[in-house]
Amino acid sequence: MQTHEHAQQGTQPAPPARPDRLPPGGATIIATLLVSAFVVILNETAMNVAISTLVRDPALAIDERAAQWLTTAFMLTMAVVIPTTGWLMARFSTRTLFIAAMSAFVVGTVVAGIAPTFAILLVGRVVQASGTAVVFPLLMTTVMRLVPPARRGAFMGTISLVMSVAPALGPTVSGAILQFATWHWVFLGVAPLALAMLLVGARSLKPTPVEGAPRLDALSIPLAAFGFGGLVYGLSLIGAEGLPAWQLPLALGVGVVALVAFVLRQARLQRTDDALLDLRTFRHPQFTVAIVIMVLAMASMFGSLIALPLILQQAMGLEPLQVGLITLPGALLTGLLGPFVGRLYDRVGPRPIVIPGAIVVLAALVLFAQLQLQSPWWVVLLTQMVLSLGFAFTFPPLFTVSLASLPGHLYGHGSAMVSTVQQVAGAAGTAAFVTVMATQQAVLVEQGVDTGAALLEGARFAFLGAAALWLVGVAATFWLRKPADHVADEPEHDEAATPAH
Repeated sequence: MQTHEHAQQGTQPAPPARPDRLPPGGATIIATLLVSAFVVILNETAMNVAISTLVRDPALAIDERAAQWLTTAFMLTMAVVIPTTGWLMARFSTRTLFIAAMSAFVVGTVVAGIAPTFAILLVGRVVQASGTAVVFPLLMTTVMRLVPPARRGAFMGTISLVMSVAPALGPTVSGAILQFATWHWVFLGVAPLALAMLLVGARSLKPTPVEGAPRLDALSIPLAAFGFGGLVYGLSLIGAEGLPAWQLPLALGVGVVALVAFVLRQARLQRTDDALLDLRTFRHPQFTVAIVIMVLAMASMFGSLIALPLILQQAMGLEPLQVGLITLPGALLTGLLGPFVGRLYDRVGPRPIVIPGAIVVLAALVLFAQLQLQSPWWVVLLTQMVLSLGFAFTFPPLFTVSLASLPGHLYGHGSAMVSTVQQVAGAAGTAAFVTVMATQQAVLVEQGVDTGAALLEGARFAFLGAAALWLVGVAATFWLRKPADHVADEPEHDEAATPAH
């Protein structure tokens, strides 16, 4: 069996002859994947402001809890599919995967847009998510393979722009559509653009052979589904009201047990390069350090994203539109600074950027813990922008360091791991913030404190807890180093390897 490095090299154009130039057609390939990623991520958050509209639709006949499954099912599908993308990228060419992913997204979007019932709408969202889950890891891996090391930071900064701006614009675009049309057009309005990118990609990406592909381990797929899916679902249940007592511990228990079994299974399969998600990425210290910081950063960011709207609406009495206008500038700031930070990384490396960025994040978390009921809205806006500024200087270098510290044949598995970490850490951060806020609020309400004031006090505890945990992330930034331009491959198999398939 040939190594995965050889298999992956067959999926892309030859490396550039000059150290600062993309290979022929490389710019078109990356641009196609970038725009496609923007489209699919834009639609990922579109449901956030459409829940109340869906509940009022008599044809669907659902309540808010059922409507929330449109977001939960999307998130669960992402958590299940993303860990498989490393294997998929070793097995199929970029063109094949792109066409499959965007086709699934287009089909799911159209199905959701014309859905006459809630069940069909939910199926459409799941199909959408299965395509979305593949696009972002495919983009990151393609950038690592096509972009010369001297320019990787700049391209990763552009990816950061897509990651930040698209989710922020999703609710805004959705809200604007709902002002003038039915919820169906939240999907039907996106479908033509997604179809256009599918056609462009099918034309611009050239078919290339894939050799020595890994075999598919049938047991790894359900273990990944129950492990990552169960863990993310269990975390999403924390803080929910009206659930059976057994549901949360069962979901988390299944997730943890299946995840442990999945890790043990991959450790065995990677001896013959047949792992669904190759964990040898963690043998590279810079990848591990970057992932640890990324976990803490994602948890803090997603926790803040869930806490701020609650504070602004339930404690400070602002309207949803005002909340959106307050939180949007920070997201746009993060995205717009991404390319600049990426180019800066190419010149000076990660530490001069990430260390100050991490300290700014710490300061913003502490500032959020000082909010009062009387705090003016512009204080929240400025603090949110400070937090976003810190993350803008943190994420692009972390993305670049994590993947650039790996040998070429592990790029696909590394990008799958980065995307998986985003899903799990985001769910964990959300669960932690919701739990701390709800618990402290319940205690204070019993003592006679006003509900809004009690919620704000709970949020203060959550932000202080996040700040304390983020100190670990700040300390870890001092271990970051800029990886070498070319990382040496490991031996093809472990010493205890069995014969290859």
